[in-house]
Amino acid sequence: MAIHSIIIGTGSYLPPKILTNADLEKIVDTSDEWITQRSGIKERHIAADDESTGDMALAAARNAIEAAGISPDEIDGVIVATTTPDRTFPSVAVKVQGELNIPSGLAFDVQAVCTGFVYALTVADNFIKLGQAKRILVIGAEKMSSLVNWEDRTTCVLFADGAGAVILEAKENNDGLDGQGIHSTHLYANGKQRDMLQTTGGVSTTGDNGHIEMQGRDVFKYAVSYMADVVKETLEHNNITADKIDWLVPHQANIRIISATADKLNMSMDKVVVTVDRHGNTSAASIPLALDEAVRDGRIKRGQLLLIEAMGGGLTWGAALVRF
Repeated sequence: MAIHSIIIGTGSYLPPKILTNADLEKIVDTSDEWITQRSGIKERHIAADDESTGDMALAAARNAIEAAGISPDEIDGVIVATTTPDRTFPSVAVKVQGELNIPSGLAFDVQAVCTGFVYALTVADNFIKLGQAKRILVIGAEKMSSLVNWEDRTTCVLFADGAGAVILEAKENNDGLDGQGIHSTHLYANGKQRDMLQTTGGVSTTGDNGHIEMQGRDVFKYAVSYMADVVKETLEHNNITADKIDWLVPHQANIRIISATADKLNMSMDKVVVTVDRHGNTSAASIPLALDEAVRDGRIKRGQLLLIEAMGGGLTWGAALVRF
């Protein structure tokens, strides 16, 4: 029997503080019209000064564990996708493991910026398929506000904070694409394009976090191109057409990128999970946040086929085909 990784529970967390476009008009030279037209974002959640990425990850993890109907001692490992860890070390994953009393096992962070959750999902899926773990907690959590230059109107209006989580469980499945689970993942990076979306600092260079810098036009151009390529590859790999996809769950960076991807698939926006207008770009947290929202409000149902995709700094990009 083939082993597949099934999503048995989802969870999420958003900080209580909401920063609207009107609020940003008081901080930088911008407007609601300008932000909305270029990104689709109307508001975003910002963590409190004393609220860390690990704190948000814990909250999302607890919700996912409750939804899965399991206890923390039934989890074999923790993988956290984040660009904004609490400390240089130890990882956010070991904080989650320790605070939740998850038994000793694998626990580490993955850093692929906005594609981080797809990378983490892939790594966890491979551990499960190899029989090295039965259940893994996968989290995307970010405090992107800690990297924002609040005087740079081109970037400070985009990024936000939050966390999302899933519980993956091993399950025997010989039903092919009709069966539940992660059916394929596809990961890429092009390090020659790393300066298109980067920070100005780091531990071994400036000794601080630095701020986000982005070449917006180039990032947009490559995002549309790379997303089209990886989506096509995913469909061809699984020998299906786009009309078989029940839901597109994309990284929530920019409504224009999301719409362009849907257009490439000839997919109605009614079949696309969109949260960017209310969440902003939460980097590695955006996909699990969107997934949890759509699961909890009943849009995504058991047995439906999901196409997950993202692109981020690195440049990194990737996709996953999942039967929920």
